[in-house]
Amino acid sequence: MHETVSDIFTRRRWAGLVFISIAVSLIIVDSTIVNVAIPAIVDDLGITSTEVQWVQEAYTLVFAAFLLVFGSLADRFGRRRLLILGVVLFAVSSVAAAFAPTGGLLILARLVQGVGGAMVLPTTLSLINATFRGKERGIAFAVWGSTIGGMAAVGPLLGGWLTTDFSWRWAFAINIPLGILIIVGVLLCVGESKADRPGRIDGVGAALAVVSSATLVFGLIEGRTYGWWTTEKAPAVGDWTWPFALSPVPISFAIAVVGVAAFVLWARHRSRLGRTTLIASGLFRIPSFRNGNIAALVVSLGEFGIILSLPLWLQFVQGFSALQTGFALLALAIGSFVASGAAGATTGRISPVAVVRVGLVAEIIGVAGVGYIVGAGIGWGWLIPCLFVYGFGVGLATAQLTGVVLADVPVAESGQGSGTQSTARQIGSALGVAILGTVLFTSTAGILGAKLDDRGLPPEQRDQVVSAVVDSAGGAIAGLEQSPDTAAIADDAKAAFSEGTRLGAFTAAGFLTLGLVASLSLGPSRGGRREEEARERDGAPTTP
Repeated sequence: MHETVSDIFTRRRWAGLVFISIAVSLIIVDSTIVNVAIPAIVDDLGITSTEVQWVQEAYTLVFAAFLLVFGSLADRFGRRRLLILGVVLFAVSSVAAAFAPTGGLLILARLVQGVGGAMVLPTTLSLINATFRGKERGIAFAVWGSTIGGMAAVGPLLGGWLTTDFSWRWAFAINIPLGILIIVGVLLCVGESKADRPGRIDGVGAALAVVSSATLVFGLIEGRTYGWWTTEKAPAVGDWTWPFALSPVPISFAIAVVGVAAFVLWARHRSRLGRTTLIASGLFRIPSFRNGNIAALVVSLGEFGIILSLPLWLQFVQGFSALQTGFALLALAIGSFVASGAAGATTGRISPVAVVRVGLVAEIIGVAGVGYIVGAGIGWGWLIPCLFVYGFGVGLATAQLTGVVLADVPVAESGQGSGTQSTARQIGSALGVAILGTVLFTSTAGILGAKLDDRGLPPEQRDQVVSAVVDSAGGAIAGLEQSPDTAAIADDAKAAFSEGTRLGAFTAAGFLTLGLVASLSLGPSRGGRREEEARERDGAPTTP
């Protein structure tokens, strides 16, 4: 009878992992699917360029701002409970987005989606960290990590299909049945877990964390739009327009710096008084957690940068449709899912840190290969094996690096650890996209300007063409191709955009190389020795 009960509990845990992975898929796909649907949204709702920007970025901004807070709250109120609440909020806001009659209401729905997503991601991580041990833990993190890598690539394909064959509204409506499936599955198969003695909520620390994260990510994602120092494009809300020559971006960075300093000082003050803090200070005394988060941030600088530039290159240089672009990127998703099985097969035989390094090497080879192929002008079909290798590396490195970061984190602090790790990755990703986007568009502008000078175009006309290509992220190239008078200019724009994409890919490979170097600080974790101690001290999750 004991074995039968044990077998049932084991099956439920693995079934629970399936629903946890679907929950991760929900928020990862949503962060990429909307980009493909934007043209259809513009045509249907008639929204302005400013509203377009906020439809894309409102979700990212709120999502990053609340990761740390909800990770900590999960330890206090229950990880399963917060996951379900997050999925409910995400699904309800998806209904609002699907039926939004105006751009303003769509942006509001996206903001609420960001809150729900911030509840989901760290709680999925903390539930895995609290539920699985030993060899099973490595397999569980492999599934979680490959899901993130794969779904980031599947999002554009799904968005292209829904938008092309149905409506952009289905890009949001599809979240509703998935949300219901997740809620039912989690209730049936995932046990509740939370800290035994959670302590009082650090409200001031939570507020400082939200402000610091939001202003930092705002500056990173808006720097190229509004200007890194002086105002290049004035932000506008309704009838109000930013009136100052100084861009809001450096002000946002200054607020973030002050907020982080205040957060640290406040945490030290509460620690001296013996009160709970938003993040337990003892976590950063764990080498695998401290060094692992640094490595994760560095890796994130380059890990998903290719997903920014390559779809643009495929659509505007190669002439792919959104659906064709999604199919091309499917190789990345397949590689990521294959890595899940490979990581599971090596669990117990190869250390997680070694798997991380192998994955990073594969990522570097894949991204560098993409850069070479784009720059050499050979057939796009050669991208497929490179994307597969890259996706395989993401599936290995993302999953196992997350496992290394959380390996020695006590079960009672799983939410705090997961929130911190997710925030580090999100900030690294935002910084990486900012840098890689700057490399792509700055190099494209410089190269295209030089080519147009060689053609003898007047400076005013040259600047207009360069601005049109860069401001549209390459979308203006199609218009230039339509006229025989500008067909040669379109060829120059394609060559310049290809070179910018190549440089961006090599820059991403450089960041991943730095991440590989940073991984050298990750010694073998003590997780194998501590995990049972942590479970006994903090309490194991209960069965459903």
